[in-house]
Amino acid sequence: MKRIGLILVILCGAVLLYATKDFPAWGDPASPASTHLSPHYIQHALEETEVSNLVTAVLADYRGYDTMFETVVIFAAGLACFLLLRSFLARKEEGWYVRHIPSGVIIHFRKRPPVLPHSGAFERLDTQWVPHDLIIKTLCRILIPFIQLFSLYVVFHGDFSPGGGFQGGVMFGAALVLMAISFDLRTALSRVGEKFLALLAASGVIVYGGIGVLCMLLGGEFLDYGKLATILPVHAEEARALGMIGVEFGVGMAVTAVMVVIYVNIASAGRHDEGL
Repeated sequence: MKRIGLILVILCGAVLLYATKDFPAWGDPASPASTHLSPHYIQHALEETEVSNLVTAVLADYRGYDTMFETVVIFAAGLACFLLLRSFLARKEEGWYVRHIPSGVIIHFRKRPPVLPHSGAFERLDTQWVPHDLIIKTLCRILIPFIQLFSLYVVFHGDFSPGGGFQGGVMFGAALVLMAISFDLRTALSRVGEKFLALLAASGVIVYGGIGVLCMLLGGEFLDYGKLATILPVHAEEARALGMIGVEFGVGMAVTAVMVVIYVNIASAGRHDEGL
């Protein structure tokens, strides 16, 4: 089976590389993109979208369908990783356990000992367990809220400066991964559980598509953000910018959830009880 998969990957890669010979030369000023699309975007993007960041105007407005399907692909990738990596086997009781004794002595057990009166609580440790570092935990606890706050700034400020849902979503997801690394995986999952991540990823796609459907219900075409002006106290051009902020938020939700889902399943071999 592995050999068949390797052969398929090589064949697909060869087809893709063969297709590149039909691409225009790198930086060719006579290419269709340079002679038709690019001049229009550069000259009319600010007037038509009220978005000063040309990249955001192209991705979320002119190429709104493409970006939406990119978000769907990210959601599908996270779903595929979940289906392939998630393990629902019953957790084995074998493992390393630790009992904290008031005197400060720590005793390790290979199996969970019987609970005895006044014996103290037993805590299950990860297979690759290392003692927590107070400095790292404290520093990350201070940094994580600022990383999350800055990621939201990147998402909502993408129409004015470099940024957007993809970049901000990765940063927010990285903050949650940092929590899992600096504390432990179970601590991170207690903040954002598996069901919450699944709903967040699906909600991101729904928010993006929902804004497009709303535009249709208001008499426009799918992702015709200008029609949002009928329900918002702004003119059509500004409504387009607000619509793009909404879809960028949806993208950020999906990217954040998928990034954390992939990390959790890879770090714990799909068991969600171990990890770094």
